[in-house]
Amino acid sequence: MPAPKSPAYLEGHARSPTAARIALRVATVGAALLAALSAGSAEALRLVATTPDLGSLSREVVGVRAVVETIIPPGADPETFQPRPSDLAKLKGAAVIVRVGLGHDHWLDKLLVQHGDPRINRRGPGYVDASVGIPLLEVKGRTIDVTAPDGHVHGLANPHYWLDPANAEVITAGIAEAVIRVAPELTQHVIAQRDSFLERLKARLAVWGERLAPHKSSRVVTFHNTWPYFARRFRLDIVDVVQPKEGVSPSPARLAKLVATIRDKNVRVILHEPYEPDEASQLLARRTGATVLKLSPSVGSLPDTPDYISLFDYNVDRLVQALSPLSR
Repeated sequence: MPAPKSPAYLEGHARSPTAARIALRVATVGAALLAALSAGSAEALRLVATTPDLGSLSREVVGVRAVVETIIPPGADPETFQPRPSDLAKLKGAAVIVRVGLGHDHWLDKLLVQHGDPRINRRGPGYVDASVGIPLLEVKGRTIDVTAPDGHVHGLANPHYWLDPANAEVITAGIAEAVIRVAPELTQHVIAQRDSFLERLKARLAVWGERLAPHKSSRVVTFHNTWPYFARRFRLDIVDVVQPKEGVSPSPARLAKLVATIRDKNVRVILHEPYEPDEASQLLARRTGATVLKLSPSVGSLPDTPDYISLFDYNVDRLVQALSPLSR
């Protein structure tokens, strides 16, 4: 039976629904589906996420009641990642698959076809496209073409939506819905786990917002187009991007234009991903006096970002330090 695309749970357990409503929704999945899943109920539930960010959020939802694995390793560039045969093996026995979508992890489609388990294909009860319900930025169209001439794998929209921490409410709702569909006995546990996480996240979000409030409208340049969701949440102004095309080094003419932009707009910080080559960013810094600030775009990209909340603790702390008047 196809999984519903607009679940009641997504509309906000944290805001209004009760456990009874979710239990009632689970019942609608159907006896046939529950019977098909019961054969594997004795084994530990397994979730596979394409990225460390979705893996971290999945762990917040299931706690110790399931095993969570990720396909892209921490610290890897997700936009150049190519799966290996061992990554196909990770799907074996998985009850839930969680993906970024929007073309970011387009290679997953081939793995799912090769794997052939209907539980986690696009119509399966354990399939989660975490982008569903997210207020997207840079929406481009209705199709995804990862072979586009610019070589960029952003598809329907900018896919870095996990970098707005408020979006974790929608992401974890989709994960929770899928876990409850495939393992309804975990309903109460999943609800409690997610509620606890959202309470902690809400508290930290208030702290992050308060710390960055004095730097509202601060102008930054980014190396890659990774940070629009982060910038929207914390009211930063991204004035330009060093590398507008994935894997293509900026030309001398572009670097000269960026030097002029950084000087004219008094940009003090160039945000840079730790896995990207930094020659261009360092050159701009030398010519303008701006600071190259390496932030963590994903859980595990830097040593002090082992989970979703610590990712923002680290990034906000580093950014506040860089933008502080004392750092001038």
